[in-house]
Amino acid sequence: MNLMEKKATFGLIVGTRGFFNPVLANGGRKQLLAKLEKLGYNYVIPSENATPNGAIETLKDARICAELFQAQRKEIDGIIVVLPNFGDELGVVQTLELAKLNVPVLVQACDDDLDKVDVAHRRDAFCGKLSVCNNLYQYGIPFTDTLQHTCAIDSDEFTQDLDRFARVCRVVKGLTSARVGAIGARPAAFQTVRFSEKLLQSTGITVVPVDLSEILAAAQALNAQESAVQEKLAVIRAYGTIPARIPAESIERQAKLSVAIDRFMAENELDASAVQCWESVQKNYGCATCLSMSLMGERFLPSACEVDVTGAVSMYALLLASGQIPGFLDWNNNYGADREKCVNTHCSNYPKSFMGNAIEISELDILGETLGREKCFGAIKGHVAAGPMTYFRMDTDDRNGTLRAYLGEGAFTDDPFAMDGGIAVCQIPNLRKLLGYMCQNGFEHHVAMTRTHCADVLEEAVTKYLRWELYRHE
Repeated sequence: MNLMEKKATFGLIVGTRGFFNPVLANGGRKQLLAKLEKLGYNYVIPSENATPNGAIETLKDARICAELFQAQRKEIDGIIVVLPNFGDELGVVQTLELAKLNVPVLVQACDDDLDKVDVAHRRDAFCGKLSVCNNLYQYGIPFTDTLQHTCAIDSDEFTQDLDRFARVCRVVKGLTSARVGAIGARPAAFQTVRFSEKLLQSTGITVVPVDLSEILAAAQALNAQESAVQEKLAVIRAYGTIPARIPAESIERQAKLSVAIDRFMAENELDASAVQCWESVQKNYGCATCLSMSLMGERFLPSACEVDVTGAVSMYALLLASGQIPGFLDWNNNYGADREKCVNTHCSNYPKSFMGNAIEISELDILGETLGREKCFGAIKGHVAAGPMTYFRMDTDDRNGTLRAYLGEGAFTDDPFAMDGGIAVCQIPNLRKLLGYMCQNGFEHHVAMTRTHCADVLEEAVTKYLRWELYRHE
């Protein structure tokens, strides 16, 4: 199942400590399960009668919980530790150490109420959380904190914590098991998109290459009357405005290419792709790849241009973090004398949802002038709608043997810009500093962007759990 279609599954640890009221632990457990069920999350937790009060305190309790987690390890995306009272630091850390799931961990502690601090009702989770976190630090177990040091389980704050943590878990799970198709060879003139497959594999990302000729041969072998081709034709015609000048055979050619790529993606269980988008496909087949890539992106299968594999990984990371469909853009032009704005463009392959405005599907402009417009149908054109934006770019630093990235937030604006293709006018605070960082550190001219703010989620996932080097631009 596509990770975007799956609700997170959490392993749950309810902590308790013997000389605090155990009723608080059992009540916290019930509140937690009710909240997760209401929000639609799945969970794994020992039965209520498996341990005293349904909570974890002793080594025996930890073994019971850890064995259950190990049995369900394929399903568990992250672990949530809740402290309805002080909790037992050993019970928590021993469970995690025994289970060895290596998934993100969220630590929550419950508020005390001002009118309930007598012996029967005091929680002291404010203090207990410090003890638990101290032990996690000692054991080298990374963990995610809640927005507030303590909060009520039934609070809106904890709902936000759960949403953020679920997305962190999705990023970590997705990027440590990602499969990315490399369709064709990179353009010879674009050394900027070179990368190390071995460094990607070190974090769990597998690259699956295919020669472009195999995709083109598969497309050429398709009969126009096949149901898959006819269905794709219907999708294309409904996707955007196609000028009347575009001949039917050009649209049919594009549909066949899309079906061939879709089948390669499905057969290899791929999460994203990077495509050789010029010039071979235009010269040897007679259309652009942009529309096929846009259609994949609209189905949560992001696709990057010019066989920029780490660009495709960047897109997939944004998708996992935000749940919003990303686009793939060039840092392309200044915006007059406004140094806080720039223009990001591509030919383009932007998914319709990323564009946010009506789209035209027509020919590539620059390549159309040199290769012939009749060979270049399939470009997505329009202006990206105004709204919040997060940008992200990762790559392999082969000189230093590391994975690295930069990340930040800004906005798309509705400022005009008289250029063809896919146009996004971007406003980014302190843009010059960001561009200087990119230049000095040899980052590519490509970047992934999505239509929301999600930098906190990505920063947490890639630095704390994946241990990538990250520059967060402010």
